[in-house]
Amino acid sequence: MARDALKPIERVQENLLARSERRLLNWICGRMPAWISPDLMTFIGLAGAVIVFAGYVGSNWGDEWLWLAIAGYVIHWLGDSTDGSLARFRKIERPRYGYFLDHSCDGLASTLVVVGIGLSAYVALEVALVALAGYLLLSIHAFLSVRVLGELKLSHLKAGPTELRLVLILLTLAMIAFGPDREIIGGINGFDLFVGGVGCILIALFTLQTWITARRLANEEPSRNGEWKVRQAKGDRSKL
Repeated sequence: MARDALKPIERVQENLLARSERRLLNWICGRMPAWISPDLMTFIGLAGAVIVFAGYVGSNWGDEWLWLAIAGYVIHWLGDSTDGSLARFRKIERPRYGYFLDHSCDGLASTLVVVGIGLSAYVALEVALVALAGYLLLSIHAFLSVRVLGELKLSHLKAGPTELRLVLILLTLAMIAFGPDREIIGGINGFDLFVGGVGCILIALFTLQTWITARRLANEEPSRNGEWKVRQAKGDRSKL
C-alpha cells in the first residue's frame, strides 16, 4: 500500500473519563520539557508495566509489595496516555510508526500486568490467563476494525484503558486490605471470581462486537454469490 493511500484513523473513545482525561493530558503535554519525546513516554509506560509485574510477583513475600504495583499503574498511565497525546500536541505525528510501536508495547505491557496478577499470592494463573485472553481478543478486534472500518475503538461499555487501570488499582487495594481471600469453592477465591468474571465479560464483548461488525460489513458488501451462479449458468448454456 502506498503511503499516500493511507487513510487517517478515526479514534472512537466514549469512556466516562475521556473528556476530563483529555484536559489533563493537554495540560501535561503543554508543560513537558522539549527533551521528552513521545518515544520516551512509550518506554516509560512499558517500564511502569514492568514495575506492576514486579509488585505482584513480590506480593508472595509480603503485601507491601502491592504498593509498588499501584505506583507502576500510575507510571504506566502517564507513559501510555501521553505518548500519542504529546505527538499530536506538538504536531509531530508519525502515524504508521507510532501506531505500530504503541500497540506493540501495549500488548507486552498488558501481558506483564495480567501475568503478574496470576503470579501473585491472590489470583490463580489459569484465571488470570482467561482475563488476558479476553483483553487480547478485544485488542485484535480493535486492530481489525482499523483495517476494515478505519476506526480504532478505544472503549467498551463506557470504559477504556484508564477506567480498567482504576479497577485494577481498586482490586490491588482490596488485596492489601483483605489479604489472600478465603477459598469459596474448588480452590477458587473471591479475587479469582472477580478476575475470571472480567475475563468472561471481555470475551463476551469480543463475540458481540465481532457479530455486530460482521453484520455491518455484510450490509455494506452484499453477497455476490447470485451473480456468480448467473455467470455459471450462462457459461453452461454457451457450451451447448
